[in-house]
Amino acid sequence: TKKVYLENDANAAAWAEYKIGASRGSSVSVMLTLGTGVGGGIIINDKLLKGKSGAAGEMHFKMYPDKRRKCTCGSWDCFEIYASGTALKLTAEEMLNDKNITTYDIIEGVKQSNKKMTEILNKWQDDIIIGIKGLANIFDPDCIVLSGSMAQFVDIKKVEYEVNSDIVTTPTSIRHATAGNYAGMIGISLLALS
Repeated sequence: TKKVYLENDANAAAWAEYKIGASRGSSVSVMLTLGTGVGGGIIINDKLLKGKSGAAGEMHFKMYPDKRRKCTCGSWDCFEIYASGTALKLTAEEMLNDKNITTYDIIEGVKQSNKKMTEILNKWQDDIIIGIKGLANIFDPDCIVLSGSMAQFVDIKKVEYEVNSDIVTTPTSIRHATAGNYAGMIGISLLALS
């Protein structure tokens, strides 16, 4: 017989960041994965926070109380429907009244200094900042690490400034992930070995 170790991919990636990446040496760290959806992981004092049923760190919390956007989970106004790649497209659709816009169109527009596309990206980033402020106030982390395909489009310095200007905890560091595309596999291996 062989032992099998299972873990959520974002938790595993958070562990990799904690052991060899951007949050190495942090006693409290939060990692957000920004991709098609949103996930994450939380490390507190060398332990992966899993919750009573393993769902801790899913980053699925309410952003607004007034039913603005339906989330893929079936509920309304979850962080994921404002902070993911899907959310960037929805933000653009709302601001441009155009269902055919893609995230590629937005990023290309930003690269070409298109004012409207930059406004869309900034609105999306502002929603991410709101979520990060809440996480910073709840967990008081040394750092918050942003990973995933959409994280590369986040202005880390601006996010860090905005977050630290409006939280009640001590300042936190906002960082891009550094463990790479195989962070989940690295993290699960490190977790299994420990």
